[in-house]
Amino acid sequence: MFDFLDTSPWWVLPLIIFFGRICDVTLGTLRIIFVSKGERRKAPLVGFFEVFIWIVIISQIISRANTLISYLAYAGGYAAGNYVGIWVENKIAFGFQLYRIYAKNRGSELVKELSHNGFGSTHIQAQGAIAGVDIIETVVSRKSVGRIQAILNAFDPELFYYVEDIRSKRKGIFTLVAGGASRQGK
Repeated sequence: MFDFLDTSPWWVLPLIIFFGRICDVTLGTLRIIFVSKGERRKAPLVGFFEVFIWIVIISQIISRANTLISYLAYAGGYAAGNYVGIWVENKIAFGFQLYRIYAKNRGSELVKELSHNGFGSTHIQAQGAIAGVDIIETVVSRKSVGRIQAILNAFDPELFYYVEDIRSKRKGIFTLVAGGASRQGK
């Protein structure tokens, strides 16, 4: 399959190994994310291509790559693949996140602001260690993270909130769709 490597310059095999590992590890990162989100169809498909690329690269290392540069290309491709995998995962922004926001008695205002911007939310009044606090929860698509953070920072730059990944969701109002109507989640 790779017989051309026997007559190629010395740097071609390490280059193939390096980029092959980037692809393999990037797919591995995506597969892990799909498994953690319960994506039963996507995870095995991505895993198939991940392992196929890996076995092709390993076979070339075992049969041809006996130099330090090939080994470094393998390790460098692994490291770069982790970086690329995280970058790709952030770009596709798959899934949903729960924002739990703690506001000092301005929860009603924040709920209105979120609603005005198309985000459904739940407002809970609670008692903190020192005083009353309003807890606002909203579930957002990961593609909306930039928008929600801009809204929260504009509302109160000192606002405390934390974010959790959600494996699945069912029903509820999540975002505004074209035409201004709210869309219910399934």
